[in-house]
Amino acid sequence: MNSRTSQASAPKHSRRAFAIQASSIALSLLLGGCSYSDLKPQSHLQPAGDASDTLAQSGITLSPAAWPAETWWTTFNDKQLDSLVDEALAQSPTLRSAAARVRQAGALEAIEGASLLPRVDATASTTRERFSANGTTPAPVKGTWQNVDQATLNVGYELDFWGKNRAAVEAAVGRRHAVQVDSRAAALMLSASVVQTYIALQDTYDQLDVAQALLDQQVHIEKLTQQRFSAELGTQIDIKQSQASLPASRANIAALKEMIELNQNKLASLLGQGPDRGRTIARPHLRASNDVVLPSNIPAELVGHRPDVVAQRWRVEASGHEIEVAKARFYPNVNLTAFVGLQSLAFDTFNDHSSRILGFSPAISLPIFEGGRLRGNLDAQDAAYDLAVENYNQTVVDALRDIADQLSSLRWLKERLAQQKEAVDTAQAASDLVNLRYGAGLATYLQVLSTQNATLIQKRQLVTLQSRALSLQANLSRALGGGYRPEFSANAPVLPTVVDQS
Repeated sequence: MNSRTSQASAPKHSRRAFAIQASSIALSLLLGGCSYSDLKPQSHLQPAGDASDTLAQSGITLSPAAWPAETWWTTFNDKQLDSLVDEALAQSPTLRSAAARVRQAGALEAIEGASLLPRVDATASTTRERFSANGTTPAPVKGTWQNVDQATLNVGYELDFWGKNRAAVEAAVGRRHAVQVDSRAAALMLSASVVQTYIALQDTYDQLDVAQALLDQQVHIEKLTQQRFSAELGTQIDIKQSQASLPASRANIAALKEMIELNQNKLASLLGQGPDRGRTIARPHLRASNDVVLPSNIPAELVGHRPDVVAQRWRVEASGHEIEVAKARFYPNVNLTAFVGLQSLAFDTFNDHSSRILGFSPAISLPIFEGGRLRGNLDAQDAAYDLAVENYNQTVVDALRDIADQLSSLRWLKERLAQQKEAVDTAQAASDLVNLRYGAGLATYLQVLSTQNATLIQKRQLVTLQSRALSLQANLSRALGGGYRPEFSANAPVLPTVVDQS
């Protein structure tokens, strides 16, 4: 074969090799896409159910702009409570832990974001090496000890043709947003716990007032019984019965004082402080609002006002991007690497122009047989997406049930309070009448004791219902999101295989 023929055949050989390589890549792409076409998520995001009937039957005023304020606890008009919640939000270890998780999620997002940028590093080394006398190293170096000095600047970059790295970054963004919203949810739960414990503290103080009033009345009756006995209108049995009720009432007062201290300890713990802080908390003076107003579009906007719902929505978003990462692993990885530097066997010639080294290395990695690892990974990500979707759906259902529970309780509480006030007035009137008759010698002590117990029971129940009114007001604000307003919006994943599952 002459030289002209050889020169003509070289380009043909190059074109043939390029065509084979291109065909291999195209076949790899085709096989990669076909190898997971049967894998897809199975769950769907469900819209929030309608609540128009529940809102209409609640008997509460509706307003399009009645979502709670961020400082919803200030509606109780108690300055001490306001300062306690502010202290808890500033000092609680729970919230500091949540802030640390946010910083951690931000750092992981930065790590993922680094994959979108080139990697540049520098290396320098000096090696004392003996070269083989029978190797490829030519004379006069072979068979001798030499110092090999080398310094290079290295550059690497992955061409993200299939969007794997971009999807990984978006997934990290979604996880960071979820953790950020989780921290808001933690703040809401903490403030709600402080408010509920504060309400319980006030309830215990009110119960103590009832118990103390009963004890005072019993002391009065005991003196009256002594007077009746002196006037020969009563018996020694009446005196013993009147005296027997006093220790039981004093024991109940002691139990209530214990409960006050326990609630103060709990508040101190919620503030992130020791029990001494609780002893400085004075008696609460909460007032329930007479007018409770509800937003008229709860189902439509609940997903943006409840931090737990928003956080779950971001997890769905992140899981959708994780699916794209898993799909991109079926396709080739294309990496570019290059280096430039100096290499010399003698340090005195290290900076010479002739010591330059330079290299450029494009690399393609084609997944051919992974033993089902890639399919298993994608199937796992699909399952993780389904799990995130169902967790979101369940969170929405639970949120609506939470609101419905508060509305049902508020709806019937007004009637219960009215009836209970009437029961207290009736019991008190009966007790007063029996006390007058007893002082006049027309009633027995057993009648006095019976009416006292009936009045005590009714007054305790009234105090409990009044405390429940405060608790329901706080629970409703919490159930409506506690004034949360999202700083960013989680959009539905735009990935066809995630949204379109027909």
